[in-house]
Amino acid sequence: MDLPLNLLAALLLPLPTDGGNLAPEWYQPHVDVQWQIQLQGEVNIGYDVDLYVVDLFDTEESVIQDLQAAGKKVICYFSAGTYENWRPDRYRFLPTDKGRRLGNWPGERWLDIRSLNVRKRMADRIELAAEKGCDGVDPDNVDGYTNETGFPLNSRQQLSYNRFLFRTAHQYSLAVSLKNDLQQVRELVDYADFAINESCHEWRECHL
Repeated sequence: MDLPLNLLAALLLPLPTDGGNLAPEWYQPHVDVQWQIQLQGEVNIGYDVDLYVVDLFDTEESVIQDLQAAGKKVICYFSAGTYENWRPDRYRFLPTDKGRRLGNWPGERWLDIRSLNVRKRMADRIELAAEKGCDGVDPDNVDGYTNETGFPLNSRQQLSYNRFLFRTAHQYSLAVSLKNDLQQVRELVDYADFAINESCHEWRECHL
């Protein structure tokens, strides 16, 4: 579906990235980039924008190639903090990796970000994004420590996990976003290439 604009706040460019690299080898969007996000259904490639955010698993490689041939960058979305029972790699998660249900999303449960297996699975997803030709990744649900996940997660563990995601993406020369997790912006600004925030107007947190 095409998400209404009022659900999304901004695409930001915090610099420098990854602990001070001034000339990264991966794509970095400009702060005023025009962009479109669509995570469900057949991707509408007709928007006059510079960048698309699409689902990593559901978007065919040919769609990514068509968008890039038209001069657009492609960021591939996946959930890094939850288990989704419809994903093709769902069988690779252990029973102990899965926590409480995520809100009102059927089939989705929080993941234990302390799990080595979870990190391996996310590294595989980032590798898949590179193989499909994505210009970057948008790992979602990276703020489990502020939610009722069923695990005793803390901010230190979340920072470690998020930095692992960012470093892994950069190892594949992929841009990487900070998705929400506004409480840790200061600690993560030097690791992410841009930020996508959902519903900050609704929750009155855009200032963060």
